[in-house]
Amino acid sequence: MSQHSSGAGQRTVSELLERVIKELSATSSSGRLDAELLLAHVLDCPRSFMRSHSEETVAPAATARIHELMARRRAGEPVAYITGERDFWSLELELDASVLIPRPETELLVEVALEVLPVEAHSRVLELGTGSGAIALAIASERPNVRVTATDNATPALAVACQNAERLEISNVSFLAGSWYDPVGAMHFDLIVSNPPYVAADDPALSTGDLRFEPKAALTPGRTGLEAIEQIAARACEHLRPGGWLAVEHGAEQGAAVRALFSQHGLSTIRTRQDLAGHERVTAGRH
Repeated sequence: MSQHSSGAGQRTVSELLERVIKELSATSSSGRLDAELLLAHVLDCPRSFMRSHSEETVAPAATARIHELMARRRAGEPVAYITGERDFWSLELELDASVLIPRPETELLVEVALEVLPVEAHSRVLELGTGSGAIALAIASERPNVRVTATDNATPALAVACQNAERLEISNVSFLAGSWYDPVGAMHFDLIVSNPPYVAADDPALSTGDLRFEPKAALTPGRTGLEAIEQIAARACEHLRPGGWLAVEHGAEQGAAVRALFSQHGLSTIRTRQDLAGHERVTAGRH
């Protein structure tokens, strides 16, 4: 960027930002946020920098680049895939279209996990279906004494998770390839967590918004949406130490069904937590 006033054909940061907001707001309900994230990505600066340097001019190459990214966003592509990054918990994660985009409501699952993990204890945690590694890395970053094992059956997703762990220098987590519990053999854990696919296969939401671009296998497990959670609950007690916890994220209307599955498969002290929107979102049960 240049410090000079804008010349012919050049815009200041604030002028370009307002133009991007206007264009994206026509197709996105989060036009301002989308615009700020895309422009910050192109200018390689924090969003706060754009406010403090609003009168600087933007180089023509950067202006051309922001128009390319705008076109992708107007076509519906998620901002996180366009920029290749997403903030989750206290971490800045890198990601691509091989993994689910971490949602703010999934931070509730991390909160529940930390509540049942004693701060100083050398606990063992298993995350099933880790994707970008968001949950495993958030727990590992908050509990340095804990050993986190995370599994996923998608090789591209595991590559993303491993890269995030390396870049963030979080060393108390290991990633294993395979379906659900298969990679951990007879290992036992103090806590098992998962944000599994839980959208019913015929849910119209799958063909709207960001979901159109995300890996289908990470979104829907089958007809009812409960298939993956049932698989996880069915084998939880095989892999939990006595007194250990299972905690899963689920759909807003699935709380009662998940509690029933947990009870059916031998878990007790079952409780469900609501997200900030007041929807039942995370259920935990104890072995």
